[in-house]
Amino acid sequence: MARFGHTELPPQVQAALRRAVRLAWITIGFFATAVALLLLTMGDSKAMQAAVVENTLSFIPPIAFLFAVRATKHRPSPRHPYGYHRAVGVGHLVAATALFGLGAFLLVDSAAGLLSGHRASVGLVEIGGQVVWSGWLMIAVLAYTALPPVLLGRAKMPLARHLHDRVLYADAEMNKADWMTTLGAIAGIIGLGAGLWWADTASALFIAGNILRDGVRNVRVATAALMDARVETYDGSGPHPLLPEIDETLSALPWVQAAQSRVRDQGHVFHVESFVVPVQGHTPTLAEMTRAREAIIDLDWKLEDVVVVVVAELPARMLPGVQEDVSSTGYDASS
Repeated sequence: MARFGHTELPPQVQAALRRAVRLAWITIGFFATAVALLLLTMGDSKAMQAAVVENTLSFIPPIAFLFAVRATKHRPSPRHPYGYHRAVGVGHLVAATALFGLGAFLLVDSAAGLLSGHRASVGLVEIGGQVVWSGWLMIAVLAYTALPPVLLGRAKMPLARHLHDRVLYADAEMNKADWMTTLGAIAGIIGLGAGLWWADTASALFIAGNILRDGVRNVRVATAALMDARVETYDGSGPHPLLPEIDETLSALPWVQAAQSRVRDQGHVFHVESFVVPVQGHTPTLAEMTRAREAIIDLDWKLEDVVVVVVAELPARMLPGVQEDVSSTGYDASS
């Protein structure tokens, strides 16, 4: 049975994981051919050079995803008592940093080329006895790189949601946006052929801006996750819906006066610390505590590393936003 550490995956999640791994290998194979063809035809075009860099960067997320999946299968050890789930966050940060760094470099390089009046030369080549403008070959190769990434991105997106995998989501986002890179590069080549010397460099500038934008967004999300920010959805669009569900589940127990949890994103799974104030005069039994923990675990496969702590009052210092007067109706430790 497939698992992340000691967390066994439901059948539908196992199927999603197998498909995501297959798509990662397909992505690597496709971009290997795409980069090879782009290198053969890029010539002196800044737009083509930017497209080569962008397609080369597309190797990083699927490789990081495969690495993270392999690492997170290891069970917790004395040295890593929380498991290896953080490999997802590390992979996401590596991919995001590469995007940001190379996007910034390309942006500066393209802007410098535009200011210096760089003029790319796109000549003629002979194919089968026919003389062909090199630009047509570039456009043909760019067209080849356009559609498959979009389809791959659309296929990965629901899998990223099922697996709560931000590396896979970043990969899908990059793939879905590849068509903009392709259209920008094609526009640059056509403009160059029409005598607009600046079109090629302007296209490279557009591509670099897209890469840098993806890098900035992903660095922000990856850094926040590694710093134990509030648990958010796989796409970083807002708080994860499991957050209120955990507290509502505990609060619904007949012996619970108040409950609040802090949850951190370990990667694919969550680590939950729930603080519970019993009703006045009630001392929770071991069976009640066990059932409370199991009730949280039953909410979702991502919730297995769960700790439930009985307290006299909700700890305001550990749970920012908690009203300090909760203890006024809380558990009396002397009863």
